[in-house]
Amino acid sequence: MKILDFISNLAMPLIILFIVIYGVFEKNKIFDTFLEGTKEGINIMISIFPTLIGLFVAIGALRSSGILDIIINFIEPILNIVNFPKEIMPLALLRPISGSSSIAIATDIMKNYGVDSQIGMIASTIMGSTETTLYTIAIYTSCIKVKKIRFVLLVSLIADMVGIITSIIICRIMS
Repeated sequence: MKILDFISNLAMPLIILFIVIYGVFEKNKIFDTFLEGTKEGINIMISIFPTLIGLFVAIGALRSSGILDIIINFIEPILNIVNFPKEIMPLALLRPISGSSSIAIATDIMKNYGVDSQIGMIASTIMGSTETTLYTIAIYTSCIKVKKIRFVLLVSLIADMVGIITSIIICRIMS
């Protein structure tokens, strides 16, 4: 285990050293290239900032409005029929939208039910097998100014749904 710690501690300095040596070998102006990259990074950050603000405001409004509880209570009979745990629904609904919200919900699930409980394992597996789809699509498409995203969105949400359902099935089989 100590060898892994040693390697992981050396990884980043070795990568930086490799980049500098490669730049010198190729006779590039390393610092000028670095400055150009930081300028591009700042421009990208400025271009996606309005999208981030919009997403954060929308997520905050969704969480504080209580609409999640209304949605979950409305679809609870269907969840009972298909044997889908009601406790996972807030995570399943918010995971495609926000990583930080889904982490908060997953942490709350683990506090309430325990990390070794079936619900806790399902929450952990969902966190690892799904993506913050809407956030990722919004950031990447706004950055490159793509407007037509309906097929990307549809396929991504289907992949998230498959990840959530598969997480539940696998965790039930394994426990």
